[in-house]
Amino acid sequence: MLKNYFKIAFRNLLKNKVYSLINISGLAIGMAATILIGLWIYDELNFNSHFKNKNTIAQVYQHQTWNGVTGTGPAIPRPLEFALREEYNDNFKHIVMASWEQPRYLKYGETNIYITGNAMQKGAPEMLELEMISGVRNGLEDMNSIMISESTSVAIFGSKNPIGKTIKVNNAHDLMISGVYKDIPEGNHFGDMEYIMSWDFYVTTQEWLEQTKDVWDNNSFQLFVQINENTTMDAVTSKIKNIKKTKAPDLVEYNPEMFLFPMEDWYLRNDFENGIQSGGRIENVWLFGIIGAFILILACINFINLSTARSEKRATEVGIRKSIGSQRGQLIFQFLTESFLIVILAYVFAAGIVLLSLNSFNNLASKSIVFPWANIGFWLASVAFIFITAFLSGSYPALYLSSFNPVAVLKGTFKAGRFASLPRKVLVVTQFTVSIALIIGTLVVMNQIQYSKDRPTGYDKEGLIQIPVMSAEFEGKQEVMRNQFLASGGAIHMTTTSSPTTSVWSNRSGYTWEGKPEGLQEDLAYTSVNYDFVETLGLKIIDGRGFSREFASDSNAVILNKTALKHMGLQDPVGKIIRSSNGEGEFLDLKIIGVIDDMVVQSPYEPVKQAMYDFDRWGNIAFYNLRLNPKKSTSENLSLIESAFKQNFPGTPFDYQFVDEEYGMKFRAEERLASLARVFTALAIFISCLGLFGLASFVAEQRTKEIGVRKVLGASVSQLWLLLSKDFITLVTIALAIASPLAYYVMSGWLQKFTYRSPLGWDVFVIACFGAIIITLITVSFQAIKAATTNPVKSLRTE
Repeated sequence: MLKNYFKIAFRNLLKNKVYSLINISGLAIGMAATILIGLWIYDELNFNSHFKNKNTIAQVYQHQTWNGVTGTGPAIPRPLEFALREEYNDNFKHIVMASWEQPRYLKYGETNIYITGNAMQKGAPEMLELEMISGVRNGLEDMNSIMISESTSVAIFGSKNPIGKTIKVNNAHDLMISGVYKDIPEGNHFGDMEYIMSWDFYVTTQEWLEQTKDVWDNNSFQLFVQINENTTMDAVTSKIKNIKKTKAPDLVEYNPEMFLFPMEDWYLRNDFENGIQSGGRIENVWLFGIIGAFILILACINFINLSTARSEKRATEVGIRKSIGSQRGQLIFQFLTESFLIVILAYVFAAGIVLLSLNSFNNLASKSIVFPWANIGFWLASVAFIFITAFLSGSYPALYLSSFNPVAVLKGTFKAGRFASLPRKVLVVTQFTVSIALIIGTLVVMNQIQYSKDRPTGYDKEGLIQIPVMSAEFEGKQEVMRNQFLASGGAIHMTTTSSPTTSVWSNRSGYTWEGKPEGLQEDLAYTSVNYDFVETLGLKIIDGRGFSREFASDSNAVILNKTALKHMGLQDPVGKIIRSSNGEGEFLDLKIIGVIDDMVVQSPYEPVKQAMYDFDRWGNIAFYNLRLNPKKSTSENLSLIESAFKQNFPGTPFDYQFVDEEYGMKFRAEERLASLARVFTALAIFISCLGLFGLASFVAEQRTKEIGVRKVLGASVSQLWLLLSKDFITLVTIALAIASPLAYYVMSGWLQKFTYRSPLGWDVFVIACFGAIIITLITVSFQAIKAATTNPVKSLRTE
């Protein structure tokens, strides 16, 4: 019996080749899109899956309230470590202090590379369960040791065993390699950690760290923990929540609260709003999950529409089967078998599409997804996927076709009825409602990205490079290097900064000034800079001037941004004094010499933070910033600058970054979102048009004789085209009326995430409206014009 069903189903496929092709291709594209989205979601949900004990690993975060607004972040004070070890040690398996991820030079012989890693306490390798290639996991016991990743080992030593060998770090310190660990795979935190050096060594080489042992208001560190199995994250959080208030009562006004932020949430749920966890990438997972479901439904709608539209073609078959004793259940099973066969064929093609497009998809989504050939769970999910798709697409046609009255069918009096096409029209409206909503959503995302890109940054990022100088050999050489860079002709200005141009590494408070508003909790983005800061970055001076070598007093001077004036309540600020305290009774008077326009150095979607640019009197240099010579090509400038660099640092890699590229990286996440949305929106539109093409073909075929009569009576091609097209245009217009307010509501909510956001204007809806109508006309017109230009003699000769 089952063999018979499949044989009949296969014959029907061959008999109606065009409709079979439309059904299979539509389902294949829809299923391929759904599989790709499913693989992407699986990859997102399995971020950090490399760490088997991730449910017990956490990072200590803290909430702090400034001027009524609660901020949340991972920066913590160093004394917290000692307090946790002394008072709560029985709750933890590991307590690991860590520096921020930092690039360093590693040199062995003639090989010198520039890589990124961390300084961490000795429990880190055990906590992270590093897989050792050679050496020992407890390789940080000796403070003069360093552990490196397998890729770093290959880059420096090739195939030789590096254990026990001594490498020079930042051309200043000799450390012995005690272990080589397997690279942590992409799709995991610490995936770019190419070395781990001892925290104790880090402390001894940074003088300022010794002064932070008892300072609770210096939030400059990271702290990772692994809790014991006999406790929970919430239980430990409740114990340590108010530890900072207890240890540092003078900081109670900021309401600092410590909590454990589980590794399971680091990637997907890392957004906080006013002290409350508010989502993160998990929102994109839900978004694309919904899009994938809708794309599959669109493909199923095509199948349903074409199957029911051709019901009269199958009516005689149903009538004969029923008259010779077939039960309705047998007919339903027969039609579901046809659906199942089509879906199986579609899945085979879908799998092929996925294999062919996976590399391109990975490039688009910045992923390294591989087709899960050996994953049993994937194949079980695929079987369920096939059955669900077959049921979704085949159940209604099966129920509809099996309901025909055999007497009416065999008498020749069966007609589908005036409302028979209503479900099809509803489904077409549904298809285009989804497609139009996706078009509007994609346009809004693209507008928001472009709106933020077009935002004035407050500095000229074109032709600006930054060179990291995080090594002792660069100390005290900034003036020498400035002179040589300028003399080379490759640069026209140079300055130094303690943070990259596109970021802020430090925030400061503890300042007083005349007229300071009562109760103000100042929180200033802090960067130490040097002479030519204004000229090199192309800043706009609103009041006063920049730092100048002509004024010796500038060594105790600061520049503020425009937002800082509002934050601090300053009017006519130039010449006024800001008093800085080091917390130990020592004060330094800083003179305001200038005010600059706001620089966008953090999120381009948020307001600019109040900022202070302090003259670098301590040699706190992290970057050389150079303005390239506009009269020469970029490659020539870089060659000249590299030559000057190598004259002074022959063994150090010449590493540089274009500031405009660094700024562009701030848009990467949203650009990936927009790119994925564009692709899946295009697929949704294509699937909808494929179904529309099939329906237009069916309608033209059904009305062949009517068209012939109208042509004989004098109807023009344009009149016939309008006759066949207007119903579809009406359906798309209804879809527009439904999709527009839905998309407006959803995208208005999405835009609320951004303080600096584009207006949701009418132009987006007009573009979507005209786009949908034009796509519909192009899709329908082929069949409409073909039918309208057919010789009426051919369509009427059987009458």
